[in-house]
Amino acid sequence: MINRELIRLKLVQITYSFYQNGSKNPAVAEKELLLSLSRAYDLYNSMLLLMVELNRMALRMLEMRQSRARRLGESDFVSAKFVENRFMLQLESNKQLREYRENQRFDWSDQEEYVRSLYNKIEESEYYKEYMSSGKNSYEEDREVWRLIYRHLICNNEELDSVLEEMDLYWNDDKVIVDTFVLKTINRFTEDSTDKQPLMPEYKDTADQEFAIRLLQKAIANKEYYYDLIASTTRNWDIKRVALMDRIILQLALAEIISFPGIPVSVSINEYVEIAKMYSTSKSGKYINATLDNISKRLMEENKLIKNI
Repeated sequence: MINRELIRLKLVQITYSFYQNGSKNPAVAEKELLLSLSRAYDLYNSMLLLMVELNRMALRMLEMRQSRARRLGESDFVSAKFVENRFMLQLESNKQLREYRENQRFDWSDQEEYVRSLYNKIEESEYYKEYMSSGKNSYEEDREVWRLIYRHLICNNEELDSVLEEMDLYWNDDKVIVDTFVLKTINRFTEDSTDKQPLMPEYKDTADQEFAIRLLQKAIANKEYYYDLIASTTRNWDIKRVALMDRIILQLALAEIISFPGIPVSVSINEYVEIAKMYSTSKSGKYINATLDNISKRLMEENKLIKNI
């Protein structure tokens, strides 16, 4: 689940914190990086568990309404279609997710008030109403309603963002990327999925974790060399006058461009330009792009930069 896009974002955050705090020990930054990435995977699992908890809330609401109907002598028929949703029953019984939940102290049941509020919004949504009134009875419909609920009511949810921020500061900037993986996970389920249906692994393979550690090490160890390269592109301009965030983004980008011959220069530049747009000033994207392009072309002309592509 942890991909290079997320790794680059985390590297910018950790490196910025490393210099802001005046740290002199790269090992501390490396430990913080791995912890931060691990917490992003926790967020992925927590979002899956939020859906499970919402379904449990739906069951409690159903039982309450049935009980009230019997007490008032009314028909106790209330549709159980939502709580019997086949995709959700698969997710709730998923062995990997159940094992994760058993090993965590965090539980969405501790956030009952928020879960109830979010469930009420689900019942008010057009996706829920159309699903409940539909005469269809297919697995595809069961899975699709949860995809729509997640995409429209859980993604880009400011109230949920605030709840998550109170739970874990590491989750501040992770959710947008994590949401894409949750949606991919939903789409991977089929009617034949068993409780052994694989969820996203923390890392696709060891290469991504090695990439994260090596890039951090290179960026910190060769800082002065990268700063000299940056300064050489800006005449009569002190490197210290460049915004700290821009310096860090350039530092990491140059470390990647120079130290990872298998990654195309254009890929590295585009990734860090997007990060600059997200974390720095409105003009930073163009500045980062021009500076990296200038340096990489010069290094290639001097045969100091070789790419295996």
